[in-house]
This record gives sequence, C-alpha cells and structure tokens, in this order.
Amino acid sequence: MRQHYDVVVVGGGPAGWPAATQAALLGASTLLVEKNGALGGTTTVAGVALPGLFHAWGRQIIGGIGWQVVLRSVQEAGGALPDFSDWRQRHWRLQVPVVPGVLAALIDDAVVGSGADLLLHTMVGAAHWDGSVWRLTLATKEGLRPLTADVVVDCTGEADVVALAGVPRRTNEHRQPGTIMFRLEGYDLAALDTDALQRAHDAAVARGDLLPADLAHKSVAAFLRAHGENATHVVGVQGGTSADRTATELAGRRLLLRVLRFLRAQPGLEEVGLAAWATETGVRESWSIDGHVTITSHDYVTGRRWPDALSHSFYPIDVHRPDGAGIDIRPLPYGTLPTIPRRALVPRGSQRLLVAGRAISGDQEAASAFRVQASSMAMGQAAGALAARAAATGADVLEVPLEDVWAQLRRHGAIVPGDVVVPPLEQDHPRRTASPA
Repeated sequence: MRQHYDVVVVGGGPAGWPAATQAALLGASTLLVEKNGALGGTTTVAGVALPGLFHAWGRQIIGGIGWQVVLRSVQEAGGALPDFSDWRQRHWRLQVPVVPGVLAALIDDAVVGSGADLLLHTMVGAAHWDGSVWRLTLATKEGLRPLTADVVVDCTGEADVVALAGVPRRTNEHRQPGTIMFRLEGYDLAALDTDALQRAHDAAVARGDLLPADLAHKSVAAFLRAHGENATHVVGVQGGTSADRTATELAGRRLLLRVLRFLRAQPGLEEVGLAAWATETGVRESWSIDGHVTITSHDYVTGRRWPDALSHSFYPIDVHRPDGAGIDIRPLPYGTLPTIPRRALVPRGSQRLLVAGRAISGDQEAASAFRVQASSMAMGQAAGALAARAAATGADVLEVPLEDVWAQLRRHGAIVPGDVVVPPLEQDHPRRTASPA
C-alpha cells in the first residue's frame, strides 16, 4: 500500500467498485476501502441479487464497467438475461438475476485487475481536507493507518466520509423502511389453506407476536408465493452511526425469527426453513448530501436533461411507505430518460470530494428511484472518471471539463446522456407507461 493515492474510494457497493475500477483504469493510483468481507454491497452482502435497470424502453441506457461484470456473472453462472426488448413487462422482470457469490468473485477480478489496491474489513475513522490533500485515517485490523489522497469518492451509501469531514448532510423525518432478504423453503403453497393462514396472521398481529409491517403488508399467500424474498419491511431504521446500524441489524433478525416462528406453528408449514438469508439488512434511505443541485421528483419523472449530466437512471418512483404499509410505485411516461448531474454528486462546502450511490443530492421521491443498483453503478463509474481527471489535472471536481469525462466514460463502455434516442411509439399502439409491479 502507498502512503498517498490519487483517488481513495470508500465503500465497495454498487457505486464504489465501478468508481475504483474506472479511476484505476484511467491511470490514477487508487485505493478501494470496504467494511465487509466481500464487494458488491446491496447486490451481494444484502442479498438483493437483481441489479437493474440497465435498459429503458427496449434500449440499453446504462453500460460500462458495472454492466460488463454483471453480464459476465450471468454467463459464468449459466443464467439467462431477460428479454429487454419487451419493455411492457413489469419492471422487476427486466432486472438481471445474478448469483451473489459468483458476482462478488468477478467484482474482485475487475477491481484488482484494474490496478486498484483493495482493503476489505477496513473503515475510515477520520477525514480532513487540509487545503491541498485529504488526510484520512483508516481503521484496519492491525490498527490506525494514516494516508493522504488528492480526491475522495464517498460511496458508503450514507455519506459517512462527508460527515467525518464536517460537511453537512441531511435526512428525512420519515424514512423508508429497510428489508432483510431471505428465501423460504419446505412447503407446498397449493396444499395450504391460505384463508386460515391469513386469519392466523391477523390474530398474531393483534397479539403482538408479529408486527403489521413484517410481511410488508402483503397477504400471507403473496408472501409465501414470493418465498419471502424482498417481502419484509423493517420500519424505523437509520444508518450513519454504528449504533444505528446495530439497531437495524438486530431489528432485521428479530423480524426473521418472528416470521419463522409464526409460520412453523401453522398447519402445513411445520417444515418451513431458510434456503438463504442475507447477513446485512438492506437500508433504502438514511443520509444524503446537500449537493450543488438537488434532483427533485419533477426533474426525475420528466426526464430532465441536465447540462452536466453524467449518467442515466431508470426506475419507477418506488417509495416504500415509512410505516411499512406497502409501496407507492409510479411508472415513468414512455420515452422518459432521467439523468444524473455532476453537481448532485458534489457536497456544498467541500473540495475534491465526490459522492456516488443513494446518498447523492435528491428529494425522497427521486432518490427512491435513482438509488437502485444499475443507476448506482453508472454514477459510480462517472465519479471514478471525474476523480481520476481531477487528480491528473489538479482541478477541482467541478472544474474538470465535462467533455474529457464523457470521452473517458465512452472509452470504457459507458453510455452518456444523449447517446440514446428513444423513438416514438408506433401509431397502432396505445400510449403506455412502464408497467407497475
């Protein structure tokens, strides 16, 4: 390891590992710091193994480093891609199923193969801009380790480095719930009396044995049909501190036990078990930055083409109600291609600091859409290119010529806003929106 890096990326989730890979491929000395034992974050450690959406209206709008590794992981695992041309399908059917372990191993290959240094089981304990370089303190297994960097990219999901540096961040009063991912096995849904199960569930909620949001307000039949996958709501969670995250993890595992105990007490479900579970409860919303611009829901649903747009995002507005009572899903009108501007990645009052992933500057509704994995991969790659160019030129991240960044992104397979044109619908088809879930 070096004592000084051109670029340090903190957080190796969907935004962080493409950011580090891109920066290193552009020749920047790069370090990626990750708190877990595997890269991939939400996709791997939190078990949401359905990255999307890379396509909009039958056309690919997110490519580059993230897409290339996801595609390789599908091929490696012998999987199949959705039919992206059939854009009228429900949006979740156009996400790409991956095998988390395979994807994590291929992410390792991409990051290390790019020339970036990697430290797992490591966190940043202090961050300070001294007027010329970033001074960071890493908390490693062997102790505290100081180093410096020209540019820092915060991909922690909660703007942790931003907070450590004393730069303001913000949170909503009422936040979306989290989810603990697991998959149930050991039952035959067709053989169950689902009406009786629903009555038993309602009685368990009335007694306090289950919480109303434990099944995300789904019916028991719908919950079991999904095998419990992505079908829970852990309400009241927050990130940003170790105490907050500890409370979140405990709440997720308590939910898991409540659900298992309830199900195993029901006729026909005595043998229900866990086929898989995620070691980390997924957090949809915690802290975000106060960027030089804030992406609003209006910006997003109208497909605002920002003059400094770095990447696309594509997903319906997807607000999981803070009390856990279902999801507010609003599909986008046909042809809409939302974009992510550079200024939303840069915290006000900072120097040579970028954020990528769900903690960028946006309101709750816009963030409910752009927080997803493919969008995070795209903005992560863009942040990596921007950081590398800033380090190479000595410019601030807001001063790097966008033409340089766009050129480097295209060189590495990314799709820059303006590269894709969505044709009008055929006249013999009714005007449609993307299908809701």
